[in-house]
Amino acid sequence: MAGINVLSLVWASAVLVWVAVCAELKPKTCTEVRLAYGSKGFNYNDVPHQGVNGAQLKVCPQGFTCCTPEMEEKLSQQSRTDLRAPVTQLSSNLQSTFTQRHRRFDQFFKELLDNAERSLHDMFTRTYGVMYVQNAELFKQFFQDLKRYYVSGGVDLEQMLSEFWAGLLERMFKLVNVQYHFTEEYMECVSKHTEQLKPFGDVPRKLKLQVTRAFVAARTFAQGLDVIGDVVGKVSVVNASPDCVRAAMKMMYCPYCSGQVALKPCPNYCLNVMKGCLANQADLDTEWNNVMDAMLNLAERLEGPFNIEAVMDPIDVKISDAIMNMQENSMQVSQKVFQGCGQPRPAVPDRVSRSAPDGGFNARFRPYNPEERPTTAAGTSLDRLVPDVKKHLKLAKKFWSTLPESVCTGERISAGDECWNGTAKSRYDSVVMGNGLANQVANPDVEVDITKPDLVIRRQIMVLRLMTNRLKSAHNGHDVTFFDMSEDGSGEESGSGCEGQHCTSDFVFTPTITKNPPVIARSGEVSGAVGLPLTSFVLLLGAAALAMLVPRR
Repeated sequence: MAGINVLSLVWASAVLVWVAVCAELKPKTCTEVRLAYGSKGFNYNDVPHQGVNGAQLKVCPQGFTCCTPEMEEKLSQQSRTDLRAPVTQLSSNLQSTFTQRHRRFDQFFKELLDNAERSLHDMFTRTYGVMYVQNAELFKQFFQDLKRYYVSGGVDLEQMLSEFWAGLLERMFKLVNVQYHFTEEYMECVSKHTEQLKPFGDVPRKLKLQVTRAFVAARTFAQGLDVIGDVVGKVSVVNASPDCVRAAMKMMYCPYCSGQVALKPCPNYCLNVMKGCLANQADLDTEWNNVMDAMLNLAERLEGPFNIEAVMDPIDVKISDAIMNMQENSMQVSQKVFQGCGQPRPAVPDRVSRSAPDGGFNARFRPYNPEERPTTAAGTSLDRLVPDVKKHLKLAKKFWSTLPESVCTGERISAGDECWNGTAKSRYDSVVMGNGLANQVANPDVEVDITKPDLVIRRQIMVLRLMTNRLKSAHNGHDVTFFDMSEDGSGEESGSGCEGQHCTSDFVFTPTITKNPPVIARSGEVSGAVGLPLTSFVLLLGAAALAMLVPRR
């Protein structure tokens, strides 16, 4: 009898516990759920007034619930949208940041070139008048080639500058030797050895160094800004898998089913869900950070030795200096040419009287004043644009690996331990997973197939890797279009001038023994105009043009 009483007492206690649990689990009313569900744009009549049996639910806990299978399906679709929204917002802000900086930098650079061309044109017109006007196409082509290189590439800067300076030397040589008649073959002999003759002193070599490095750095930096924005746009769309959507639905809306519409997920629970859903994006982080570092390193160059603004602003004065060098050394240059290419025939007297400019080059440019820098894009300058870009590059580092933390913040998560852990209002005790696809094998909240990486993101990883190589090459002064991008460890920079063991400073001329102009010989094989340093090329171009512009008396 006593045993029966004990058994009855135990049974009664169990029933009381069950009733208490059911009372705790069963929502008394679904009014709050109806309001919250309706605020999402759904028909609140889909929500039962009182809790119902949730045995048919596929995602949320079963038992007494305010959810129906139809509601669960609609909330699952909403979860996909809600999952993408914060990622899209954060990514769009990042993309907009770099798109705007690219636009400003691009505008600044193009206006810098336009202003430099306009400044040279105005100054040369005032100084040389009709002589400049008659030969202005040389300078116009010079700036067109620089603009074409910046916009589309496909221009070998060193070769372009060499041809430019060789053309200027050819015209200037005729102007300082108007008493002679030069055949086309003779002038080919002259122009082929522009670098060897060094008619413009050291100005061409220096300018070649400056122009090549500055243009390569500026163009690559602008490309980097463009690529960064483009990559963000392509990888910011979250292609959520069914398992990811299921996990998001469970995290964000299953509290509705128990009538706890204000209950937010635990912080670490949210992190594990987002790390699983954004695993592919996190794999961008290594190459992304490499690009950020390479951009920052190149930015240092732009602020220092590769400053294109410091190169282009005084370009007219530098060309003027080259031309003055040619004027002052015209006799020595002519004698070298006559020794190597042969003695030219005298010109017809009438032709000499028509061509000879009395007084030579007696006009020099006014000294360059750094305070007279032209107003460029939006009235800004490189020393203001670059620091602004650097600031945002630093902020953008680790963007993809910290994206889950950026999403799981503020009102999206609970502030304390009394939070939604996926099954109930309690603590979340699971370990937070690492970043990236490979670290999601044991993710407790999202099933992630690590054998199927996102192909779009994998392609963008390769794009970032290629951009890093381009930026590193530009940092070393190499034009990536024309230089091997492999790391040879030499550290040699494009436009470094003739410093190798095959370079010679003196020109050896063979005696003239035939009527035809001989080719100037050099100790060692001569490469011709293509090998002319970029600086020499630019200066030669300016010199020749200025020579032709000398006013006649």
